Amino acid sequence: MQGIPPPMPRTVGDVFEDFKGRRRGLVKALTTDVAKLYQQCDPERENLCLYGFPNETWEVNLPVDEVPSELPEPTLGINFVRDGMQYEDWLLAVAAHSDSWLLSTAFFFGARFGFGKSERKRLFQMINELPTLFEVVTREAKHGTVADPNSCMKRTSGRKTEVQHREVKMSQRKEAAGENEEEEEEEEEEEEEEAQGDTPCGVCGEFYAEGEFWILCDMCERWFHGECVKITEARAKHIKQYKCPSCSNKRARV
Repeated sequence: MQGIPPPMPRTVGDVFEDFKGRRRGLVKALTTDVAKLYQQCDPERENLCLYGFPNETWEVNLPVDEVPSELPEPTLGINFVRDGMQYEDWLLAVAAHSDSWLLSTAFFFGARFGFGKSERKRLFQMINELPTLFEVVTREAKHGTVADPNSCMKRTSGRKTEVQHREVKMSQRKEAAGENEEEEEEEEEEEEEEAQGDTPCGVCGEFYAEGEFWILCDMCERWFHGECVKITEARAKHIKQYKCPSCSNKRARV
């Protein structure tokens, strides 16, 4: 993110103006600029966040380097689930998480500047008079004004075509190799299952159970339940090199 950070709000009115500016930026991202938002949330990129700024602009970017950051961080990795959900459902999910971020930012300022009970109540009442981003996107969807995802998906279509070509070539190679390759694949699967059985999930610590989908991080070589890292088996087939959330965060801060 570029530019000089805006002056810190001090009063309830200042915090509310900051809130409105950030909210207007996010409304633009989720309505008038939605095609641009969709294209920038490429699942092939690293963990991305959607930021709204007090000057009514928005930006999709990596999380900030500072830990802890100066302000609460938006939800991380909104791009990873883009192609695994229905278009409108994805927008609504981003909107809901953005609503949460706006509130957390506003009340972070309230805590920072020592707002009392009456000031916090007044701030919430002012914020509550405005429709949430989730409500705005829901209304747009009902009115049929949400942008057609087909206009946003040239790059995605191109990637799908490449995947289809690769699948055809792989099928041809398998036919030429015959049963030997199938036997090798079965042996590899058995070896993976044995490795999984002896290794706990890097998130929940539970061991592999038959029928569960697991995925291996290509960076730290740890196994994870697909459910724990929100990766489905169908999506995993299209990931060239999987990096777990921990490794993705490390790379983002290098």
